[in-house]
Parts: sequence; C-alpha cells; structure tokens
Amino acid sequence: MATNKKVLSKGIKYLSGALPLMFIGPSLIYNAFMNKQNVWHYLVLGIGIIACLSAMILMYLGLKTIMKSLFND
Repeated sequence: MATNKKVLSKGIKYLSGALPLMFIGPSLIYNAFMNKQNVWHYLVLGIGIIACLSAMILMYLGLKTIMKSLFND
C-alpha cells in the first residue's frame, strides 16, 4: 500500500494554511469583545468568525486529503 506523495503534500498544505488561522481567529474575536466601544467592533468580529470557520474548513479538507492519499480511495 503505497502513499500518493502529491496528494499527501496537498493535504499538508491545507493543514499548514489552517494553522495560522487557528490562532488569528480567536485572537480577533477576543480583540473585538474587548473593544466594544470602538466603531470597528462588528467588522473585526466578523473577520474573526470568518477566520475560525475557514480554519475548520481547511483542517477538514486537509485531513480528508491526507486520508485519501494514505488509503488510496
């Protein structure tokens, strides 16, 4: 059972894209809730939520792609 290296590297790229978003998203959400008096509160909160959701999507795609490369779908 050989591993498909091209598909594996694609999955690792997805996971490496999700890693910074996993830290940026919650930081932005925390920053938005600490600065409620600011006019940009809702914009920063929206960007933080989008960053968290995109991190979850990228993690799902990365793990799905890695499993496909390991088990030769």
